[in-house]
Amino acid sequence: QLYVQDPDERLFILRLVHQESHRFNLKPELVLAVMHVESRFDRFAVSRVGAQGLMQVMPFWKEEIGTRDDNLTDIATNIRYGCAILSAYLKREEGNLMRALARYNGSLGKTWYPERVFNAWEQHWFVKY
Repeated sequence: QLYVQDPDERLFILRLVHQESHRFNLKPELVLAVMHVESRFDRFAVSRVGAQGLMQVMPFWKEEIGTRDDNLTDIATNIRYGCAILSAYLKREEGNLMRALARYNGSLGKTWYPERVFNAWEQHWFVKY
């Protein structure tokens, strides 16, 4: 089952994930797993707390790393923001991915969210190098 039905959009997302994950020193498979858990690849997803897009970015980030006019449902913008945020949290947590993912989700100190991402990564996005 495909999460993104349009093959052009699917390829666009994959290319952007590759580009932005490398820019922010993240594994592309990790970014795909975050998207999988956060939105099931629905670029128009909005959470009950107002997080938006593929990577479920909170609007306050526009003031922090972008501009007020940025559109968080724009695929490129959302992926860039999500990768920047996750990368910043990884640095803040000194490379501890479990804590960085929990911080990304706003559930620091709990493991349920990172475990969901790790499970999605292993089941759907794991690439053996």
